[in-house]
Amino acid sequence: MSLARRAGALALAVLLNAPTPAFAQQKTLRIAMTAADVPTTTGMPNNGFEGMRFLGFPIFEGLALWELSSSDRPATLRPGLAESWEQDPNDPKTWIFHLRQGVTFHDGTPFNADAVIWNLDRFFKNDSPQFEPAGSGITRARVTIMQSYRKIDDRTVAITSTRPASYFPYMLVYVLLTSPQSWEGAGRDWGKAALNAAGTGPFRLSRFVPRQSAELSRNDNYWDAARKAKLDRVLLLPMPEANTRLAALRSGQVDWIEVPPPDGLPSLRQGGFTVTTGSYPHVWPWFFQMGGDTPFRDVRARQGLNYCVDRAGLVGLLNETAEPSVGWLKPTDPAFGQPANRYAFDPARGKALLAEAGFTPQRPLSFKVLISTSGSGQMLSLPMNEYMQQNLREACGVNVSFEVTEWNTMLVALRSPPGSPTLGGAVSMNPSSPSSDPSVMVRYFSRGGFAPTGSNWGQWTDEGFDAAIADLEGARDDAAAQAAYAKAHARLVDNPPWLFIVHDLNPRAMTRRVQGFVSPQSWFVDLTSVDLR
Repeated sequence: MSLARRAGALALAVLLNAPTPAFAQQKTLRIAMTAADVPTTTGMPNNGFEGMRFLGFPIFEGLALWELSSSDRPATLRPGLAESWEQDPNDPKTWIFHLRQGVTFHDGTPFNADAVIWNLDRFFKNDSPQFEPAGSGITRARVTIMQSYRKIDDRTVAITSTRPASYFPYMLVYVLLTSPQSWEGAGRDWGKAALNAAGTGPFRLSRFVPRQSAELSRNDNYWDAARKAKLDRVLLLPMPEANTRLAALRSGQVDWIEVPPPDGLPSLRQGGFTVTTGSYPHVWPWFFQMGGDTPFRDVRARQGLNYCVDRAGLVGLLNETAEPSVGWLKPTDPAFGQPANRYAFDPARGKALLAEAGFTPQRPLSFKVLISTSGSGQMLSLPMNEYMQQNLREACGVNVSFEVTEWNTMLVALRSPPGSPTLGGAVSMNPSSPSSDPSVMVRYFSRGGFAPTGSNWGQWTDEGFDAAIADLEGARDDAAAQAAYAKAHARLVDNPPWLFIVHDLNPRAMTRRVQGFVSPQSWFVDLTSVDLR
């Protein structure tokens, strides 16, 4: 163990084993995250959706929010800081948001239209005094079609996209709002503002120790009386190593861990711990780069690799905490469509397609993949990628090497052009992806989403997909939208931009003291329903 890691482990042990009197008397939920560092606390956290899960939505809110109260249906949107919204009947590119009244930020600043515009300028106006480059990069990659916005009156704002898009509110759910006064009071310095950030959510940031922990406390003045938190505090701890998280749970140092190691699940259940799993909109893929001189410009190479993967074997390695992925959506999804290709483990077909693309035993396909050691949605990245490396070599004679990096570095690489030094020579990468709604599909696969604008790192294009998305964006009824969505997805399967591998089943483990947790079909969770007995 390095000296730095040893010091970090010692600091963590001191923090966990020396609770303050407040901790001893109050209900404090201790959560071990997969992140290697505490996500940023300025109101637009890094560390992907794990950052949003724990340092985003519990503290800060958007005009729309996720409905996370059920485990038996996919999460949908609900009103947040906007009570309602609708498309402008005279301009389908414009959405009118009617703001919630009587809401204040944690620092007492009133929430109103001026606060909304201030936050939008923070992310989308480069010359605004409050412009935050880091938060802007994350937000613009998620809201790829923002054109303009304006205040109508104190309780109404209009937001316009670059083209009509029926899914636009699903993009805006990721625009979190923070108090303008918290930034002003920190000397207009986002680094200092992160220490005393103020949102409108059910929890407030009460303590932040960089690289060690973040502590949230209940917001007793939360605007939604029905959703006030039951917990007094939540302590968030970065623990990127699965076995470290497991040991912390078993020893009583934490109450809840993200992504327990699969081989530890039987003993956890036998030991009286609660293990939750459930379907949610997640894909664990390899992205193919098609924008440079790579082997993946030929669709037959991409299709062939999708027939070479023994997904069932990987699911077994993960102790059934995943399910095979043969598309961006699951085959049971109504929008899966009717693609011509139904990927299964068929090495003969895979090798035949690779041979058509020019790759034979004498000239094998060889490439490098950028992978992370851990991170949001990354499951157990290292052993899973080692499995993939062996599987592809043995099944189809494909040689894969890895460039290993940290999760946040991979997220930077995701917004980099082909050949960027950040990639280390990789022409494929392994960031997990949400698959929750059409807005996410657009930012990952539309030709307007090439990095750094969106998440189409591979620079994939497909005319049939573009036509289906145009139909989807202009749809005015659910049936037409669903039909277009299914056509778009079928193109993703038949002209695959990714190597589809598995969908995560979202395993978590917690002590029996943790009560009231709902495992939603979402990347996010509702901590307000959670209690400790």
